[in-house]
Amino acid sequence: MNLVLSSALTLFLVLDPLGNIPIFLTALRKVDRGRRQLVLTRELCIALLIMLAFLLAGRQLLSVLHVTQPALATAGGLILLLIAIKMMFPTPESNLTERTFTEPFIVPLAVPYTAGPSALATEIIMANQHPDGLPQMLAAVALAWLPCSIILFFSGYLNRWLGERFLTAVERLMGMILVIVSTQMLLGGIRDFFQF
Repeated sequence: MNLVLSSALTLFLVLDPLGNIPIFLTALRKVDRGRRQLVLTRELCIALLIMLAFLLAGRQLLSVLHVTQPALATAGGLILLLIAIKMMFPTPESNLTERTFTEPFIVPLAVPYTAGPSALATEIIMANQHPDGLPQMLAAVALAWLPCSIILFFSGYLNRWLGERFLTAVERLMGMILVIVSTQMLLGGIRDFFQF
């Protein structure tokens, strides 16, 4: 149970639903208000399917690429650290000025805003660290996806109710937690490589 909860928390932090609220709202601005919730539901379900497929195929991909566990853990730690730094010290997002279609389909809401490279890389890392824990990893993905989806489903209401300042403060806090997780992962990969 601890493995499921810790993996789900890490993945939830990487998914960063609070940080995605502004870009989701921007991507949906041309969609009729009556269809927004339907579009959000569809895109979030597509993102879940992609994440599950990537989790199931991730270890085979690593095997084909001959990537070792220490290399994966070290790279994963670096990726998560960069994500955490970006969460804590954001720069103007190019995503906000991307071309958006009348109604997004798969791109950009499902991929890359939800099931992005960082989330998929995190899944591979978790699956490789726990090769016999596929059921727990599947549960962790579902457990991370559910609150993320709820937050993004109600993104318009949350943005109006909580305000941008509060959402930004919570995102910074999530970034600080992710710094700790990524540093531990990075140090673990280095330790395994040098066999301390």
